Amino acid sequence: MKHKQHPLKVYYNSACPVCNAGIKNQQGKMQGCAVEWKDVHSNTQLVAEIGSDIEYVRERLHVVDQQGKLHVGWDALLTIWQHSPHEQWKARWFGLPVIRQAGQIAYNLFAARLYRWNRMKKHW
Repeated sequence: MKHKQHPLKVYYNSACPVCNAGIKNQQGKMQGCAVEWKDVHSNTQLVAEIGSDIEYVRERLHVVDQQGKLHVGWDALLTIWQHSPHEQWKARWFGLPVIRQAGQIAYNLFAARLYRWNRMKKHW
């Protein structure tokens, strides 16, 4: 018996203009893919689905893959690319050990600064 595959679940913060633009762009690339886009700004209760804190989800992208595993930050981005037509090469390349490690560091630094900027601008 074949099991129904669950959609990818992407938890993002639309109140951040940079994040929102990135998600809108990705949504265009993934039309027709099994993805649930979950905006934690418009519905803060969504964070309960992943057992996370609203502020942490505002700071970093969260994705639940089709097996139910949670990916955060850079790994969430890699997971999206793995499921995006014409972007699997990005997941393979940026997922290589040394590149992945550098990507995680860069993502975390950028996310922390962007989060502080959004708070300063009172986007939420």
